[in-house]
Amino acid sequence: MARLTIRDMDDDLEALLRLRAARHGLSMEEEAQSILRAALAGPVRDDSGAALYAAIRARVEPLGGVELGLPSREPQRDPPGFDAPTAGIAPIDPWH
Repeated sequence: MARLTIRDMDDDLEALLRLRAARHGLSMEEEAQSILRAALAGPVRDDSGAALYAAIRARVEPLGGVELGLPSREPQRDPPGFDAPTAGIAPIDPWH
């Protein structure tokens, strides 16, 4: 059987583990194994975005889907020009 050593464990964390183990009537080692078993026994997390897509689709599909309009590709305003100085602002002379 494998051994696991946790070095430099925070004293507060050790105290929490000790209290939790005592509440469950287990040793600290047994409680740590129980915590690891519970944390690792769940489903493997899918970070590809597929799970999020599936969850959204499951909620929207019964409604017949949702049509999302595309935003306009026209600029909302004219871009600022850098040709003429702005009124009221003196040009900066970097050499003085």
